[in-house]
Amino acid sequence: MTLIPAGSFTMGSTEFYPEEGPVHVRRVESFLLDQHPVTNAEFAAFVDDTGYVTVAERPLDPELFPELPPEDLRAGALLFVPTHGPVALDDWQQWWSWVPGACWNHPAGPRSHIRDRPTHPVIHVSFEDASAYAAWAGKRLPTEAEWEYAATGGHGPSTYAWGTELHPGGLLMANNWQGRFPYLNTGANGWAGTSPVGAFPADRSGLFDMIGNVWEWTTTPYTERHEVPTDVTAPVTMPITVVNLLAVPGGERGTGVSTSQEPSTAGSCGDGCQCGPSSGRSAPPSLGTNEAQGGVSVPPRRVLKGGSHLCAPEYCLRYRPAARSPQSDDTATSHIGFRCARDA
Repeated sequence: MTLIPAGSFTMGSTEFYPEEGPVHVRRVESFLLDQHPVTNAEFAAFVDDTGYVTVAERPLDPELFPELPPEDLRAGALLFVPTHGPVALDDWQQWWSWVPGACWNHPAGPRSHIRDRPTHPVIHVSFEDASAYAAWAGKRLPTEAEWEYAATGGHGPSTYAWGTELHPGGLLMANNWQGRFPYLNTGANGWAGTSPVGAFPADRSGLFDMIGNVWEWTTTPYTERHEVPTDVTAPVTMPITVVNLLAVPGGERGTGVSTSQEPSTAGSCGDGCQCGPSSGRSAPPSLGTNEAQGGVSVPPRRVLKGGSHLCAPEYCLRYRPAARSPQSDDTATSHIGFRCARDA
C-alpha cells in the first residue's frame, strides 16, 4: 500500500460532465491505498480461505425478477461482447450479453478461467463482494474523495492523473479503448480488455491503474451532484462547460454522440449509459434493470471512479480523476473491479 498524506484538494471539474460539480475544496486525512486494483490471484486467496460465493455466482432471486422464466434465473453476469460493426450508441444491450456461468474466476464465461491472468484485476465483483474482501484483508474501500485525492496526487486540478496532456510525449498512460467503439479495439499496448496491473506507468503518487483498466468501487453513495460537506471551504462557483465530444479525435456524427452543448448522458456509465448498465443485479438484457416491481425497491448506488478499458474517446471522457459514475450495489460486470484503503 502507498501512504497518501493528509491535505486539501480541489474536487470535481467544470469542464466535462454536470455530475462532476460543484467544484469545491475538500480535505482528506492521511490514509493508505493499494498500489493497484485487487488481482485475480489476491481474490482467489480470499475465496480459498473463506469459501466466499460472489453475487454473480448466486442465482437470481425470483421475487426480484418475477417475469423471468426459471432458466434465466441461473447465476451469471453481464459480459462485454464487441458488435460486428458500427452501431448507434444509444442502446448498451447491443454490446452487453447475459452469460450464465460468467463470474470472477470464469471472466468470459464457464469455459474461461483466470489461470492465465493471475495479475489482471478481478472483475465481476459487486460492492458486496469488494466489501467482503476488504474486511477479510483488514482493510476497507476508499471514499470518493479519498480516491480522487489520491488520483490527483495532491497537485491540484489536472485533467488526467498524470497531468494535463492525454499522451505526454506520445506515451499511452492508461488502458482505455483504442479504435472504434464498440466493434474495433486495436488494443492498449497490446491489451484488449483488462491488462495486468502495473502494465502502464504509475501516476504521481506511485499508484497504478487509477485511470483505465477497470472502474473501481467507492463507499460513497451516488448523487446527481456532489454533496458538499458543511465543514469544508465554500464551493468554488464556476460555470459548467459540457464538453463537445466532436472536438475529441474520433468523435463523429451519427454514432449516438451528443453534438450539442447540452448536458448529455452519451458515454456515461451511469443512467442512460452507453457502455454498460447502471442499475440492477446482473440481470439478462431482456430485463435490463430491477426497478421497483411489486414493492421491491431498487438497490442503492455507489460512485465508481477511474474509467475502464471500455472508455472510448469518441463518446466517453470519464478516464479522469474527477469523473464519476453510478452503479447499483448488487451489479457485477466485466469492467468493474476495486482497490482497498486503510486508515493511516
